[in-house]
Amino acid sequence: MADMRISRLETFSTPDVGFVRVTGDGGETGWGQMSTYHADITAQVLHRQVAPWILGRIIDGDDPVADFLDLAAFVHEREHKFPGSYVRRALAGVDTALWDLLGRLAGQPVASLIGGAPGRVRAYASSMKRDITPEDEADRMCRLRDDQGFDAFKFRVGAECGRGRDEWPGRTEAIIEIVPRALGPGVVTMVDANSAFDVPRAIEVGRMLEANGITHYEEPCPYWRPDLTRRVTHALEIDVTGGEQDCDMRHWVEMAANHVVDVMQPDVMYMGGLTPTLALAEMLANAGNEAGIDAGNEARNEGGNEVGNAAGPGGRGYPCTPHAANLSLVTTCTMHLLTAIPNAGPYLELAIEGADYYPWTEGLFRGDPFAVEDGHVTVTDAPGWGVEIEPDWLAAAQHAESLWDGTKPVCETFPEQAIGA
Repeated sequence: MADMRISRLETFSTPDVGFVRVTGDGGETGWGQMSTYHADITAQVLHRQVAPWILGRIIDGDDPVADFLDLAAFVHEREHKFPGSYVRRALAGVDTALWDLLGRLAGQPVASLIGGAPGRVRAYASSMKRDITPEDEADRMCRLRDDQGFDAFKFRVGAECGRGRDEWPGRTEAIIEIVPRALGPGVVTMVDANSAFDVPRAIEVGRMLEANGITHYEEPCPYWRPDLTRRVTHALEIDVTGGEQDCDMRHWVEMAANHVVDVMQPDVMYMGGLTPTLALAEMLANAGNEAGIDAGNEARNEGGNEVGNAAGPGGRGYPCTPHAANLSLVTTCTMHLLTAIPNAGPYLELAIEGADYYPWTEGLFRGDPFAVEDGHVTVTDAPGWGVEIEPDWLAAAQHAESLWDGTKPVCETFPEQAIGA
């Protein structure tokens, strides 16, 4: 690919979701997405704290992983007083747009650019609801099994960040028995506790899960207390999983070194895009192999090689089953990712909620990029991410742009009242 300079960054946002369009100096374009939730605020972060450092940069299309990691590292260095989530949420929009641009230029899906290939990806049907009775949850999962061919399901236990509470008394015990029994043998069942329990209760629930053949126990304890989660992991046979909230490579290095969970679950958008997630997956795949662990060349400046002698479950690397909890571009990017990484978990998380739960995902894309057949979705051979954002949605969104004027970046400013407007 000939050298291309980033000449324009545009955001199209609502409070729930925001897309980014990157334009090169030759008119090349690509589309990406910032992380969901408060995306209108993230758009302001992008124009104020990301755009000034990357507009005018020349992209190396021959080694995009190294180049995009360096781009992100430079932004983090310039914004070193802001090491948290928002800058990464904004960077995700730029990173995913650049990958889409490269795919469009090459006439290939992103999956093919990163070592994967188009094709089918097995999905599990992921429930987001806790206000549903165990009987109703079982009924709708059985319908999905029969109508769409799903053979793996995840449902919710406990109360989200519930300080030990259940959504209502007895719900956890009931749903752990009712859903697997209704779905029958040969169907994989998983649960997500969303930081619900303390250690004794988490272990108690884990024993119930094991007794009912459930195989995946997500975020049993407050995610910000990995020491508690580690105790649960080492007390149970079931796979304890987690990591969706984590975005700083230091946390991942410590999680791997200390075997906090058995299965790692990064979120592409929380991580800052596809590129840092690829670097993380590589690090996790090589856990226990000193030659392979430098956190992707020091997590490409965010980690170090402390995990060089760490090992995942059984002395091997860690499986990577990413978090993708809504039908926006995060799921599309994860589909492509799973075709390429060697330690991909056996399935994609696919949210099953509709407009009653996620009204803002309605009308995002033309067609149905998440169509399910026999429990699988498909990464097509269309260039880039293979999706088209609905023009009517873009027209209704809040638009802002920053550009390179030939010598310097000219970045969007926002009136104070724009926040939350």
